[in-house]
Amino acid sequence: MSRPERAAPDQHPSGALEQIIAQRVREFRLAKGVSMTELARRTGMSKAMLSKIENAQTSCSLSTLSRLAETLDVPVTALFRGVDAEREAVFTPAGRGSQIVRRGSDVGHLYQLLGALHGEHKRIEPLLVTLTEASEVFPLFQHPGTEFLYVLEGVMVYGHGRARYEMRAGDSLVFDGEGPHGPVELVEVPIRFLTVTANGHLD
Repeated sequence: MSRPERAAPDQHPSGALEQIIAQRVREFRLAKGVSMTELARRTGMSKAMLSKIENAQTSCSLSTLSRLAETLDVPVTALFRGVDAEREAVFTPAGRGSQIVRRGSDVGHLYQLLGALHGEHKRIEPLLVTLTEASEVFPLFQHPGTEFLYVLEGVMVYGHGRARYEMRAGDSLVFDGEGPHGPVELVEVPIRFLTVTANGHLD
């Protein structure tokens, strides 16, 4: 009895990488209005090989990818666009932010962390801050990075350095976190504001 014929390892890979390369090559070829026959002529490749590439039926060598990219007038990296499409994301439903303890928690400041990525992507820290009748004014904060503040509810006087800003719902402020900052007067409570601190690296 004869053995069933085995396909070569790269004959029908149907992997994610091959699928992406197939889509990109076809996308760039059609965008330039070039037929498969013409692309084969320009690259010096066979039409059959190009057909396999566009149907994700073969794995391309680096030299083949380089030839295709040069002929299509795109960077080689453009042929991989979408390979690393799955990225970390954090979804926080309304009212479900993690309550955290920070300076000011002991005087009635409520902080809710609205999500944070990990590792090198942990570059921003979004917080929802709530101040009520039980809250007290607290000494000003200082930290590296840039901070954005947006008032959702209430009225307060917010200090940054020597400046004072009376802030109401809809008001926003962007400032250097190194300057002393924080609420200096709670005018109309409850007060809720969103603050986002951006930095190269957050510990």
